Amino acid sequence: MKKLTLFIIAPFICMAVHAQDKGTQEQTQYKTRVLQNTEIDILSNYYKQDGDNAAVTGGKGTEKLTDVAPTIEISVPLNDDDVLTLDAEISSYTSASSSNINPFDGKKEADPFQATSGASKSDVYTHATGSFSHSSDDRNRIWSAKLSASNEFDYKSFGFGGSRSWLFNEKNTEFSMNGNIYLDTWKLIYPVELRPYAGGETGENSYVPWSKMTGNLDYSPSFTGFNKKARNSYSLGFEFSQILSKRLQGSLSLDLVRQDGLLSTPFHRIYFADKPNSYIYNFQLADDVEHLPGTRMKVALGGRLNYYLNEIFTLRTYYRYYLDDWGISSHTASVEVPVKLTGKFTLYPSYRFYSQTAADYFAGYEQHLSTEKYYTSDYDLSKFIANQYGLGISYTDVFTKTRLWKLGLKSIDLKFLHYERDSGFKANMVSFGIKFILDDLSPRK
Repeated sequence: MKKLTLFIIAPFICMAVHAQDKGTQEQTQYKTRVLQNTEIDILSNYYKQDGDNAAVTGGKGTEKLTDVAPTIEISVPLNDDDVLTLDAEISSYTSASSSNINPFDGKKEADPFQATSGASKSDVYTHATGSFSHSSDDRNRIWSAKLSASNEFDYKSFGFGGSRSWLFNEKNTEFSMNGNIYLDTWKLIYPVELRPYAGGETGENSYVPWSKMTGNLDYSPSFTGFNKKARNSYSLGFEFSQILSKRLQGSLSLDLVRQDGLLSTPFHRIYFADKPNSYIYNFQLADDVEHLPGTRMKVALGGRLNYYLNEIFTLRTYYRYYLDDWGISSHTASVEVPVKLTGKFTLYPSYRFYSQTAADYFAGYEQHLSTEKYYTSDYDLSKFIANQYGLGISYTDVFTKTRLWKLGLKSIDLKFLHYERDSGFKANMVSFGIKFILDDLSPRK
């Protein structure tokens, strides 16, 4: 793998170094600002999914979830060369599967295919990112740095990273590299029936109606909690893009990711085939939670080709091959055909195909054995084929003639996506975005 990585990256690095050695180009007397005015993006996504293979209930149960996520992004030109970007997202969701972490906190009898009406059914996810970018006078060298933070009911995350880009060959060629580090901390939330056993002890949990148990009445899982809370991710990416002709542009990318720490989700249940079943109402009590290795390496190779057919049609294609050391390999292929309806309106039909193999540690409901070292029934790690269909429309006003106070309307985007797997999982998403340009309030010289 090391030899393969060096083989792919080396030509790109040599090109970038060669371009720098050619010396700087002759500077013009004036230079254009990287960003002329402050830009404000207001985005909103509505997402809804459904399926019958929830990992929270051991690979068998409802996956219903709805999510509404408004986002605002503000890009501010600090001077001719520097841009500061701030974005914030608040995602409010209702999840039937995560509500079943504690299926006994509602008024109805517990059932893996029904959401509990308790407090665990909904939550809010918050995320904020700040980034700074600087361009050289000739606009051939760009570097950026960013900080991010996220918070959800079961984890907190802090991230930082940066990127560097080089343009050469009269800006027809670009090489870029980026690196990011994310430091996450889990809040160890276990399925409610396993919490009395998390520290190795036995006993009863007052949140569980033990008197209603049926099946195996001697419920005594050999469960102990995790001794780690951290999960760290380190990524390194490279991209090489080239304008091949007046109509054709292509790019190649390589992404490397390493993760370590607690990579299991503490509230994903496991049901063993060699253990007797215990129930309360219609809900089967867990034998354990998923256990996955403490490290994971990921490699992805991708390529894009964009072809300008004529003034109306453009063809955008993408392919990516992915593999990791958990046994998963996948293929992604997508195509988008923007259709320019008028000078301001563009239609975006798209299609995406995805297929992957199963992780070495995956098995479905009651297919694992208690003698195994690692196990999961998360269908995101299963073998499946997925198709995604999309249709979007965009309105663009380059001259921002439509005004709202000191804001000029630059663009409006509306897109619909439908996603489905051969396992029966389905999802729909509607996204809406509007971009404004804020007038420069500083006096002109």
